[in-house]
This record gives sequence, C-alpha cells and structure tokens, in this order.
Amino acid sequence: MRDNYRTSLESVVHDLVEMTGLVQVAVRDATTALLEADLAVAEKTISADAELDRRHDDLEARCFSLMARQAPVAGELRTLVAALRMVADLARMGDLAAHVAKIARLRYPECAVPDGLRPNFTLMARVAEEMVETAGRSLLERNAHDAGRLADSDEEMDELRKSQFRVMLGTDWDYGVEAAVDVALLGRYYERIADHAVIMAARVIYVITGLLPEGENWPSA
Repeated sequence: MRDNYRTSLESVVHDLVEMTGLVQVAVRDATTALLEADLAVAEKTISADAELDRRHDDLEARCFSLMARQAPVAGELRTLVAALRMVADLARMGDLAAHVAKIARLRYPECAVPDGLRPNFTLMARVAEEMVETAGRSLLERNAHDAGRLADSDEEMDELRKSQFRVMLGTDWDYGVEAAVDVALLGRYYERIADHAVIMAARVIYVITGLLPEGENWPSA
C-alpha cells in the first residue's frame, strides 16, 4: 500500500517537472510571437494555456486525494504542500505567457516591441525561460543549490525591467503612449514569470531542507 503511495507521490513530482517543460515552451513561443509578430504562434500559445489549466486541475486533485487518503507526514507532507503551491505558480506562468501572446496578436501585423527595446526583451525572455528551466530541473534533481541561484537571476530580471523604464521615460522616446503601455505590461508579465520561478525554487528548497529561504531576494507572493 505504501509502495503505491510513494509511486503516486513521485508521479506528482514527475508531472510537475513535465508541466515546467510545457511552461518553458509557452514562454519561448510567446516570445517568438511577440518579437517576430507571428500570429500563428500567438494563437498556438494562447490555445495551449488550456492544457496547462487542465494539468493544474488534475495535479491539484491528486494532491488533495493523497493528503486525504494517506495521512502523509514529514517530507511527504512537505512535498504535497509544496506541489499544491508549485502547480499554481506554473499555471500562472502559463497565463502570463498567454498574455504576452495576446498583446502580440493585438498588434499584429506590427511588432508590439519598439526597435530600441528589442535587445532588452530578447534578453528578458531568455532569462525568464532559463529560470523556469532551472526551477524544474532543481525539483527533478532535488538540487537546493541550483534552486538557490534563482534569486540572483531574479536580480538580473529586475535590472532589465528598470532599464525599460529608463528608456520609456527618456527624452528621446518617440514611440507614443500606446507603445509605452504595451512595453510596461509586457515587462511586467516577464518579471512576474521570473517571480513565480523564484517562488517555485523556494518551494523546492523547502521540500529538501524543511525550511523556506529568507531574505529580500526571495519574493513571498
């Protein structure tokens, strides 16, 4: 009976890691849609969010079922509690990627990102995608060290966000108010993807050590 329980618990972790991979794809595709003004990829990204929502509901139900039926303790309970939080973070990251794709679709056939900020968004998207990948890998490998590095990556994301505002508020900004609104929203979406990756990493550390990391570099929500 307990062997089946442990198998079910590992299946939850496996599916969380798999869901992380799908979020990576969503972020990558959303960025392609955004920077290349690719309507087909935008539609694909938006549609794919339904699968992430379905996986969220399935994993959440399985976690609650294991809690109710198996009375988990210690590390097992930590894993299930963390899984419930992580699956919510992953679903939200998928939502944010879909939001990026929706702005790409709204501005098609034009590109929503002004030429002067394309390098910034290219780097921001790469950092976000790498952070999602690291969060998933650290969960799979139970690697608290790699999870801990995400707080530093989040600082890089924050600096990229600040540089966006410096450009938008500069005297030579000539792209207009609509573009400024798009940039502000898009930057916020990528920043929040990164924040959720850091929160997920904190849950990984909690599963491994029993303690949540502390410090100003670790967002709590």
